[in-house]
Amino acid sequence: MSKYIRFLILLLITVLIIWLVGRNIDWQQVWDSLTKARAIYLVPAVLIVCLGYLVRAKRWQVLLEPITETSLKELFATTTVGFTALFFIGRAGEIVRPMWLPMRDRRVRPSAALVTLGLERIFDLAALTCFFAVNLLWFSPPAGKEAEFEYVRIGGYLMLVGILAGFVGLWVFNRVSVRAIQFVEKMLSFKYFPRRIRRIILSLMRQLAFSLDILKDWREIANVTGWTILLWLAIAVPTWLVMLAFDLPYDLTGALFVMGWAAVGSLVPTPGGAAGAFHAATAGGLIFLNTPRDTAVAVSIVMHLVYFAPAVIFGLYYFLRGDISIAGIKHLLSSVTSVEDLERDEKRLVADGRARE
Repeated sequence: MSKYIRFLILLLITVLIIWLVGRNIDWQQVWDSLTKARAIYLVPAVLIVCLGYLVRAKRWQVLLEPITETSLKELFATTTVGFTALFFIGRAGEIVRPMWLPMRDRRVRPSAALVTLGLERIFDLAALTCFFAVNLLWFSPPAGKEAEFEYVRIGGYLMLVGILAGFVGLWVFNRVSVRAIQFVEKMLSFKYFPRRIRRIILSLMRQLAFSLDILKDWREIANVTGWTILLWLAIAVPTWLVMLAFDLPYDLTGALFVMGWAAVGSLVPTPGGAAGAFHAATAGGLIFLNTPRDTAVAVSIVMHLVYFAPAVIFGLYYFLRGDISIAGIKHLLSSVTSVEDLERDEKRLVADGRARE
């Protein structure tokens, strides 16, 4: 019941955001803008996004290499199904990817899939921040927005400093992980702390330490970084192509600027792939660039579809093939399922921790 209540609350938030953004919009003008979008730019944008999902799957394979061998085909299927779940039910669908992959590829443990996705988020955040912050070095603010742009510039550089500090923190944790895990285990050993939660925290810390071994090999770091850069280029270029489809006079630096705003909006855990929040943030970035409000809303709608439509198509394909089912997705979304799968990894994780000592 609590899951349904949370979903309902997030759905209401989505409706509220859409209402706040759209209450002063001339939807006839938005529709007119949508009908004028040129397919010559939208088609290659969708194809590049499809390639981006393949790149994402390949990077996940690279992140899993220190732990286990995996199948690129199964990683691609799991990635698209996971993003389909994100589109329909919001951030609660995040659990689909790490829980579905072990069902398709028995060599992958649930905790390994879960923690490597955590590493994936770290590299994604780092790449996005670097793209956004470095782009500000030569990005020219629109006329009349110079003062506001200075705040954006400062925020971007602070994010960059935070990312660098985060990577230093991960490097330090990797060096002292055994002692850190022992310290946390001692701190959480008092009798009133839930035993199951303590086991999960320690399991994830051990798996994280194991996964971070890639940071000891600069070739692995370069490999993951290269695939991450390629992935975000596969997002930036379609962003630019969508803007060109609406005849917006911006180059790739403008697309990188808008992509940063869109990424912030996508963090809101609302159903529909951050529907409402994504559109508000993307339109806000475009309006900051002096794009007409109605056109900005139309661009945000198309951009959202370009990002998610390929994953939904692939997800429906796997659904029709019988590879996934509604019952299977509901089972994977169960927190109990996640906990039990993580606890089954406990013995192996403890052995890994002892081997590291």
